[in-house]
Amino acid sequence: MSISKIAGVLFVVVLVLVALVFATRRPAVEKNIDPAAATPPAIAPPAEEGAAEDGPGFLYGRITSNTGVIHEGRLRFGVGQEAFWGDYFNGVKKENPWSTQAPPERLPKERTSIELFGLKIANREHPSDLGRRFMARFGDVARVEARGRDVRVTLKSGTVFDLNRFDASDFDDGVRVWDARGVVDLDSLQIGAIEFLPTARLGAVPDRLYGTVRTKQGEFTGFVQWDRDECVGTDELNGRTDEGEVSLRFDTIRSIARRSDDGSLVTLLEGREMVLSGTNDVNRGNRGISVDDSRFGRVVVSWEVFERVDFSPGGSGPAYGEFPPGQPLRGSVTTRDGRRLAGRLVYDLDESETTETFDAPFQGVDYTIPFGLIASIVPPGGEDPDAPRARVVLHGGALLQPEPEGDLGKGNAGMLIFVEGAPRPEYVPWSDVGQVEFDHPTAMYPPLGLRHGD
Repeated sequence: MSISKIAGVLFVVVLVLVALVFATRRPAVEKNIDPAAATPPAIAPPAEEGAAEDGPGFLYGRITSNTGVIHEGRLRFGVGQEAFWGDYFNGVKKENPWSTQAPPERLPKERTSIELFGLKIANREHPSDLGRRFMARFGDVARVEARGRDVRVTLKSGTVFDLNRFDASDFDDGVRVWDARGVVDLDSLQIGAIEFLPTARLGAVPDRLYGTVRTKQGEFTGFVQWDRDECVGTDELNGRTDEGEVSLRFDTIRSIARRSDDGSLVTLLEGREMVLSGTNDVNRGNRGISVDDSRFGRVVVSWEVFERVDFSPGGSGPAYGEFPPGQPLRGSVTTRDGRRLAGRLVYDLDESETTETFDAPFQGVDYTIPFGLIASIVPPGGEDPDAPRARVVLHGGALLQPEPEGDLGKGNAGMLIFVEGAPRPEYVPWSDVGQVEFDHPTAMYPPLGLRHGD
């Protein structure tokens, strides 16, 4: 083979490899497609139904590409995932700056056993991992920028976080934007920066999913994400019946009830019922049903405790301007030996603002509660060494007793308290914390003052 032919073959191979790289950066299945690109559904409402006007709750922003091209319009991350200001942008923080404020010798440590042929021959002690995930509602974010291997997130408060770009960041999933040119899907490698803006008048947009989710632990009402994913009426519920595969638009569905680990009973608006199985939309493979309940922020209901969801109209949700900038966490820490320290707080050597979240489970329901909603936290055994459960009291009056996991677990790295006038912050290990009390923020979303059951 001549040198020119070999060069030609190599060029084609390089082009194929580049195409494969960009193809694999897309989600494997684009199952959530909005109206501009939707496949006609099996069952669809009349054209004049299922479309809300304007939709201030939809994500909106200005994207500047690496080549300087600007796209401005409605946004949806991951092509078919986060679409609203109340949805969460997730990632992993590059470093933990608060850890340097605590005495190294007092930071939590972990022990691992060294075994040989099944026999324990030594124990090894090492510092606990102080790396932390990043979670912020899109309504709390001002700007997201690509910076080489990092993603820089700037909150409305001005606080800046650098995230590991390719470590489970929502940025890496790409963004769909509805701009004047039409619908454009942008890979994260094409994006230089995203500036979030108050949502412009959009005209007709899909309905947002809203309803009441019934569980073994009670009811939660609010905006719904089905399978941690589908959140608008044009998204589809997929499954199989005795007659074959079915795809149902959510805006044709009245309710979904769990029949077993393997299937669900779906009731349509028209009254027809059908049993679906065979996909993770309708069986134990479901990743959970998220509900933005105004009492708690967001809860995620596992399939094991889910019983039924009844959908109803709910609008598009809060607008960008309804999320005030986060404020520093302030309050007091009472230690188990009776000392009380008051000032600015950093919880778990991580959360320091009212918009950051407290995360803990309770019997199949995971709670993600903005700290601004929390009045006090008592760890397990904090007030009474024999007390088996933690106590979390919200400003709205609700009392939760989550399990000792997540932000209540042994991995909690303790509290920093910046006492006024002190040269350095006080550090209290989690094992010494008896109670944490938080000051009432001046502004917060969801609005404070709601009481349990409102």
